[in-house]
Amino acid sequence: MIKIAVLTSGGDSAGMNAAVRSVVRTGISKSCEVYVVREGYEGLVRGNEAHPEKHKADTLMIPEIHSNTRPQWLKTSDRPLSTNFISTYFGAESLKHGEADSELRGQHIIRVGWDDVGPFLSEGGTLIGTQRSQSFRQLEGRRKAAHNLIIHGINALVVCGGDGSLTGADKLRAEWPEHVNALLASNEITAEQAQTYHHLIIVGLVGSIDNDMAMTDVTIGAPTALHRICESIDNISSTASSHSRAFVVEVMGRNCGWLALMAGMSSGADYVFIPEKPPAYDDWEHELCEALRRHREMGKRKSIVIVAEGAIDKNLQPIKADYIASILTDRLKLDTRVTTLGHTQRGGKPCAYDRILATLQGIEAVEAVLELSRNPEGESPLIGLRENQIIRVPLMKAVETTQALAKAIANKDFKHAMSLRDTVYQTSFDAFAATTRLDTRIKLPDSQQMRIGIIHIGAPAGGMNAATRTAVRYCLTRGHTPLAIFNSWTGLMDGHVEELGWLRVDQWTTRGGSELGTNRVLPSADNIDEIVARIKMFKLDGLLLIGGFEVLKSLQFLDSVKSQYTELDIPMVHLPATISNNVPLTEWSLGSDTSINVLVEACDAIRQSASASRSRVFVVETQGGECGYIAMLGALAVRYLLEAGSVIAS
Repeated sequence: MIKIAVLTSGGDSAGMNAAVRSVVRTGISKSCEVYVVREGYEGLVRGNEAHPEKHKADTLMIPEIHSNTRPQWLKTSDRPLSTNFISTYFGAESLKHGEADSELRGQHIIRVGWDDVGPFLSEGGTLIGTQRSQSFRQLEGRRKAAHNLIIHGINALVVCGGDGSLTGADKLRAEWPEHVNALLASNEITAEQAQTYHHLIIVGLVGSIDNDMAMTDVTIGAPTALHRICESIDNISSTASSHSRAFVVEVMGRNCGWLALMAGMSSGADYVFIPEKPPAYDDWEHELCEALRRHREMGKRKSIVIVAEGAIDKNLQPIKADYIASILTDRLKLDTRVTTLGHTQRGGKPCAYDRILATLQGIEAVEAVLELSRNPEGESPLIGLRENQIIRVPLMKAVETTQALAKAIANKDFKHAMSLRDTVYQTSFDAFAATTRLDTRIKLPDSQQMRIGIIHIGAPAGGMNAATRTAVRYCLTRGHTPLAIFNSWTGLMDGHVEELGWLRVDQWTTRGGSELGTNRVLPSADNIDEIVARIKMFKLDGLLLIGGFEVLKSLQFLDSVKSQYTELDIPMVHLPATISNNVPLTEWSLGSDTSINVLVEACDAIRQSASASRSRVFVVETQGGECGYIAMLGALAVRYLLEAGSVIAS
């Protein structure tokens, strides 16, 4: 019998509860006993003050459901029970009600059932608690933890936390034979226990809002923290614009600038400071002021600067929000305010991405436990994500690489530090710089400059405007002329085409829908002559088509008639944007993530009504055409209950 314990450690992050739920339910479905450890490593060290009487029955027989002699603390769900399924255990129900401190005082290692973790998916923070344990840092504390695991029969530990928490787990595993021998010598465990539990399986899940773990693209909690930051900056932007103010926003992240950089891109900030890529100049204050001055001269009413809490200059001197504000006030005479977002970044319900990521990684963690149970000498894995695939990497290699990144920053080897981040990180920084700073030094020669038409086709999707803004800004930076085609192909035929400027698209990052206008009219034999005439009239050298399956159909038709019209012999690029996420050969389409988040928020709201009414059922229909992407991932993120098929007796 595999007995798995799961704990959360270090700073809390949204999605930890979803990870715990996933490990528990997957473990139960694989015939494992699953425990949660309250208060992280501190709970593992403390154990249970009075060990509860072993469960009186490993199985619950159906006749016992109506028995008056059944223990009062053993609850059952309304679903039919199999002969070996127990839905909830004594005391565990208090976890989901937030009553654990009073109901489970002195009890830290709790066996849980299927229903005990039911509500965990949509809850923020960690319902089983977390502490930064000083006692676990000591050898004696880890020995107590080993003793508590052995007396509960636990032979596998799944840890959700940051690099420090995962390092602690690996250290416990490395010392495990020493702890077993010491406990046997002191008669705290029996020889049989020492033989049975001579190995400890460790599997790591990364729970961190900083997204600072190497060898994985995204950590549990980082997407939700980014949501919180973007929501806050959106709110700040309106008041900043109203008063023509500058705001300096400090975000979390320690030695990682992921939150600051991605928030800067997502909110249309004017400048970001991150620790891995400090300003290249000693007089970075002058560079900052010049960048904001140029933006103001273009007509911007507000200025947003985002600074990571670990931001430094190239000489490793800290760059603080208050100092930046004083520079903007003194040199540019801007009315400047400082906002430190603090722990609002950690709190709140997890976004859809964190719920889905934590669930999939929790499943993989249990699979890793089962595989290691057959090969206990195998290396402890870290469950991560790379290029949208759940992966396993050596736990300590990931931790050591993360620590190497901090050393690279300390050694001023910033190029190496950037290379140790995920592959998108450097690309994101370059994209932010190219679309934010008015830098004429990288313009192409006149002979290479193009007139590029940008068109939205099909149904609107979140992100269409942000993509257009980026395309327009990059075109201008490189010397191209961006031309907006309003109202899709219909607008092109009507001649609704005009140049877009740098300031015109400034606010488009946060706007939903389609600022250019879109419809489902497609090129055809009836209108191709008019489309070609307009392409020639506006001297278009290329087209950027943003949309879903309708773009594919458009390009397919245009390609079929290209030989008849020389005007169509131009580069045409499709940027997938559809909530259905049904464009072939790409894993993500713009708008699909926003759509799932809207679905999750709606389902969270109607679940409250369903829970209050008890007998009420909601049937939710999603969009998506013939693609089940929204329905499937939405179901995974909102605790969908699989329906039981009907059987009609003959």
